[in-house]
Amino acid sequence: MTLDFALGENADMIRDVTQRFASEQIAPLAARIDAEDWFPKELWPAMGELGLHGITVEEEFGGLGLGYLEHVIACEEVSRASASIGLSYGAHSNLCVNQIRRWANPEQKAKYLPKLVSGEHVGSLAMSEAGAGSDVVSMKLRAQETDAGYVLNGTKFWITNAAYADTLVVYAKTGEGSRGITTFLIEKDMPGFSIGQKIDKMGMRGSPTAELVFTDCEVPHENVMGPVNGGVGVLMSGLDYERTVLAGIQLGIMQACLDVVLPYLRERKQFGKPIGAFQLMQAKVADMYVALNSARAYVYAVARACDAGKTTRFDAAGAILLASENAFRVAGEAVQALGGAGYTRDWPVERFLRDAKLLDIGAGTNEIRRMLIGRELIGA
Repeated sequence: MTLDFALGENADMIRDVTQRFASEQIAPLAARIDAEDWFPKELWPAMGELGLHGITVEEEFGGLGLGYLEHVIACEEVSRASASIGLSYGAHSNLCVNQIRRWANPEQKAKYLPKLVSGEHVGSLAMSEAGAGSDVVSMKLRAQETDAGYVLNGTKFWITNAAYADTLVVYAKTGEGSRGITTFLIEKDMPGFSIGQKIDKMGMRGSPTAELVFTDCEVPHENVMGPVNGGVGVLMSGLDYERTVLAGIQLGIMQACLDVVLPYLRERKQFGKPIGAFQLMQAKVADMYVALNSARAYVYAVARACDAGKTTRFDAAGAILLASENAFRVAGEAVQALGGAGYTRDWPVERFLRDAKLLDIGAGTNEIRRMLIGRELIGA
């Protein structure tokens, strides 16, 4: 029971297909994924068969040729079953696949997109470094041009899907300042490329995160994606879409919280009646529901604006800001609603709380989002 946002036939179809798959194939694995920090790679081809990896990709490369609204909804429904899989899915299908769709030349698209869209290959994007997160221009990974291409030396950090990725979109320094960054397509078997330390996280466990190490890694000229020294343009142009699609993760977490809390409030009895009969608990559920649907309304509106080519950078930041803060609050309320049970690992709400925290930080911290929104609105 929820508000009908009248998103259209394609969006409804994607929701139905994804929800059915996620409830049958992902949700039963969610507790194990978290407990064992396990990435079930076998889900990728199955999701590919449904078209989920190529929602925004043209049909000639195996995609569905739909939009960011449908992509958000798919991310929401996957994350409702497992936010960890939702994060890896978003990194694969949006950060990697969608950037290749938008910026690669025809030969690169023909080479990389079909296997990424089918789920035979896993994709990743590498921007952040240990000393370069919000200040991305300060990255140190260096790409030195040679007659045969480029030689990369340095590291990347906090990279989602790193250990399992076959194809990675990687940003490296080819000059100085913001005009000296170039985008490269890296393959896992390239000489000089390796996976460094695995990062053990508090939440989103099962969405693998690791360091990338480049030691005289040789990359041919044909693996440059987009203009040389134009990497910041490539990166920033994709950030609005990244934030919009990843906001779907937080929508999924909030819906998952309600999926657990509502039956619990009907069944758990104290003082001779279900605790859902008490006005304080009813108010708690009302606040959770309003938080979810207010975030949905903003995120869906921004996704539609993305599809119409009318989104603004500050609204993409605003949508994920609202969704991320609402999700963390809703997950906290879910723990509170279950009381002592919510604080145990016997119930999934403690996992929802740990998972929800990530997107207060990832894809640009909430502090950076607020700075961006305020600066854009004031015109500073």
